[in-house]
Amino acid sequence: MRLLRRALKLFILLALIGLAVALYYVANPNLPTYQQPSDLHYLNQWGEEQRQTYYYTPQGTTVKGLRYDWFSALEMPFGTEKFARLDYLARFGFLTDPKQQPSALNPGNLPVGFTRHQDSESGEHFLDISCAACHTGELRYKGQAVRIDGGAALHSLASTVPTLRGGGFGQALGMSMAFTYYNPLKFRRFAQEVLGDQYPQGRDQLREDFKQVLDRLLATAFNDWHRGLYPTEEGFGRTDAFGRIANTVFGDALDDANYRVANAPVSYPQLWDIWKFDWVQWNGSAMQPMARNVGEALGVGASLHLLDEHGKGVAEVDRYASSVRLHDLYTLEETLKRLQPPKWPEAVFGKVDLPLASRGKALYTENCAYCHAPDPKPRDQRLAPSRDPEWKMRVVPISIVGTDPTTADNIADHRFDISRLGWTKAELSKLDVRLYGASLDEIDFKSISSAKGLAYITAYVENRAYQDAGIGPRQRKEMDGYGLPIGVQEKRGYKARPLDGIWATPPFLHNGSVPNLFELLSPVYERQAQFWVGNFEFDPVRVGYRSDKFPGGFLLDTRVTGNGNGGHEFRDGCRQEGVIGRALSPDERLALIEYLKVLGNADLETQLSDVPVQAWTPGPSCEG
Repeated sequence: MRLLRRALKLFILLALIGLAVALYYVANPNLPTYQQPSDLHYLNQWGEEQRQTYYYTPQGTTVKGLRYDWFSALEMPFGTEKFARLDYLARFGFLTDPKQQPSALNPGNLPVGFTRHQDSESGEHFLDISCAACHTGELRYKGQAVRIDGGAALHSLASTVPTLRGGGFGQALGMSMAFTYYNPLKFRRFAQEVLGDQYPQGRDQLREDFKQVLDRLLATAFNDWHRGLYPTEEGFGRTDAFGRIANTVFGDALDDANYRVANAPVSYPQLWDIWKFDWVQWNGSAMQPMARNVGEALGVGASLHLLDEHGKGVAEVDRYASSVRLHDLYTLEETLKRLQPPKWPEAVFGKVDLPLASRGKALYTENCAYCHAPDPKPRDQRLAPSRDPEWKMRVVPISIVGTDPTTADNIADHRFDISRLGWTKAELSKLDVRLYGASLDEIDFKSISSAKGLAYITAYVENRAYQDAGIGPRQRKEMDGYGLPIGVQEKRGYKARPLDGIWATPPFLHNGSVPNLFELLSPVYERQAQFWVGNFEFDPVRVGYRSDKFPGGFLLDTRVTGNGNGGHEFRDGCRQEGVIGRALSPDERLALIEYLKVLGNADLETQLSDVPVQAWTPGPSCEG
């Protein structure tokens, strides 16, 4: 008996030690160290006013109800340093300016995209993660930083699945809140700072409100972990955007049975010129700007209550009410119309070799222009006649481009049961939704696709938000974007967008599986099967982030589902399985890259010389 008790005590002791070790590493995520750049350069993509508007305009997300002043007052799990200090948040990849100071738009002096909005009913200020957090990039070279407005973020924001290896922001935030709640000394300091003169009388209510938010964060982490929803780790610079939006809307808000495995992380696409596109999203599935932005806001955490606590539809008066902010989303969209593609900063990254770029231009014409060159449509062929220019986006089938199909397949194949909403087709037919390649008659409410389901939910949310804001039809038409309906199409392919400023958006392909442009122009067997992500240091020759191992980095393994680096390949032989062009010599690859540095930069393009262009050839027959 004594031996049994000793064994039991030993087991409990080991379990406690194991728990303590796990908590320590969860609370102290594995992150890169932050090194402040000597200078931060902006590329005149727009003016300072537009930049500040874009950086700090909210969109209506609530981060599970986290208040702005709570976030500013949180301490690290171990110690009294603030969680929201710039040098710590920068380790997650969030962007800061060494010279930034608190401002009216950014009173908490937080990184790009961390903003706030005031709830009209409660008067509370919620932390709001806005578009700029994910769609602003930065490149570092020899101690200097170059900000890429509208570029791809390299942060670790999205992950909600606890891990001892990575540095997910959500995990660290949850641990900071948990340690604050359960450590009386921490909570007292926190409450004193948040409440000010209202301390201690407001302490108990604050503690109750704080616990509700903490519980939501922890419940999300547990749900995502025990269901195995996100088996492909996203790491720095990626998220399964469509999968997370679908799980939020169809799973969190409707039915547990609607959760789907989201194993297709994608990079954050750059936003310059996006207003000219006829279709957006990686697979070209969405048309209307406002619907796209509302859907994104819902996915990032804007509130939406479809059912009550008993799983029944909420009363009509409350149905589809959300926290999305139409005026602010419209402001962001209009601001982005003025964003210019970045121009290669020769003073930081080095002079462009113009003779080499001239050769590259001929190679671009031969190998890239067919899919990637802008294709402006005449007014009578545009989806939106008033949009000028309107570029037709070629969505290249996966069977041709050959890149990882998981994202496009998930969007096309996942089905959800939304019958609890009680919709009828007669009701849906009155909404401003247009299905391309499908019919409302074919829709099964027990098995609807994510794109179609989101389109209809978004339509209801939009209608409700416009009604609540007192916005009439004429103004709504303008705010929706060119009076476009909520168009939906579901293609198994990826959009080939124009390549202006593509040099500023590593890593490449929709899933960030190729670290630099040189490898993207190489046969697959020459691409790295594994590389490290999270280092902002730029390689101006091969054009991409440095991908060698570094402390706190994320190892992207292209053999994992959703991470495939195949396709978009230039290799001799017949054109199949993603081989889209002839093999390019290393010199040709470098020449093509040199041209991509100047593409869209009229000052440099006019200095290029004419080089004869070879005709693209289809290659030998695969059957021969």
